[in-house]
Amino acid sequence: MCGRYTQTADARTLAGRFRLAKLGVDVRQRWNMAPGQDAPVVYVDGGRRLGLHRWGLVPAWAKDPTIGHKLINARADTAPDKPAFRGPFQRRRCLVPADGFYEWRKMGKAKVPVRFTRSDGAPFAFAGLWDEWTSPEGGTLRTFTVLTTEPNALVAPTHDRMPVILTEAAEDAWLDPGAKTAELRPLLVPYDASAMRASDASSKVNAPRNDDPSLLVPDEPLQPELGL
Repeated sequence: MCGRYTQTADARTLAGRFRLAKLGVDVRQRWNMAPGQDAPVVYVDGGRRLGLHRWGLVPAWAKDPTIGHKLINARADTAPDKPAFRGPFQRRRCLVPADGFYEWRKMGKAKVPVRFTRSDGAPFAFAGLWDEWTSPEGGTLRTFTVLTTEPNALVAPTHDRMPVILTEAAEDAWLDPGAKTAELRPLLVPYDASAMRASDASSKVNAPRNDDPSLLVPDEPLQPELGL
């Protein structure tokens, strides 16, 4: 799964990278994006748009928005057929800008957060789905989920899933409103491991309230106690 990620690019960088005429929303750097928080997503509405959507998809037909807590990820192989994701897969696909994601590897009884990025550190896009939910009072809530796939060779020792990172060449096809499911499935594959790198991060990532550059600095290794 993908449960935390980073998006540290500034607004100007995002606008250029994703060919946005204007941002339309305030974007701030994030070192610990967590489910339930609002995050920037790129979607098509007469052209590319950037919106702030809540992480955790709430289907338009849902009676209770808390279902979003369970729908932060969608398996790429089954999403086109699942009731919660079928509609968004057909007509509400999006790009989720990021520049890294975290998974946790076991070290004895501890779990160490590992940040996976592109080798060049550049921004990229997760394949995402979004939807709009209307409350009984008439308010609207836009939410999204991140698609996941099998891990590549770099991620596999740490976790059995990884988010779908689209190649830049695939992003237009993913956003194309006319694209068919059969055309989209080949895009949802593990990213090239040779174009990625992994680095340990701080255990402060474990708490969503922590969100600053210090999270990218790994913890000091524990020093063995000296016998007297």
